[in-house]
Amino acid sequence: MELRERIIESAKEIFSTMLMMEISATEDIMSGDTIPHIDSISGVIGLAGTHKGVLAIHLPNRVAMAVTSGFLGMDVDEINSDVEDAVGELANMLGGNIKSILSEKGRDINLSMPTTISGRHYDYQSNKDAERILIQFRCEAGHFTVELQLEK
Repeated sequence: MELRERIIESAKEIFSTMLMMEISATEDIMSGDTIPHIDSISGVIGLAGTHKGVLAIHLPNRVAMAVTSGFLGMDVDEINSDVEDAVGELANMLGGNIKSILSEKGRDINLSMPTTISGRHYDYQSNKDAERILIQFRCEAGHFTVELQLEK
């Protein structure tokens, strides 16, 4: 199974088991150097070792609040530290799964602590020398994107 398909399966499993949310990958092929982020939040985690790169999950605020509601089991109606923590934890879980996918038993790749970026409008620059996989997902709350950049 190719890396893109394994990322999709991993994301579906995390959302289903941890958030009780069903998601599906869209057929949209995404490209371009940057993804414009307007009223959104991104969870970012670095990979170092035999594979170097960055995993990011980019969620519009509405989707991020729905995800946080799933984590906490209560309604969340504003972007706050709970949302930042939930998005960071989501990036961490995806990063852990990516680590296992890319590495035999995950021993030769280390993950950074997750960080979040949020705001009204921001850019997330990609590494020009990296292989880039962009996958757009949809859930009941809207669309979001998972991005993996691996150094070539």
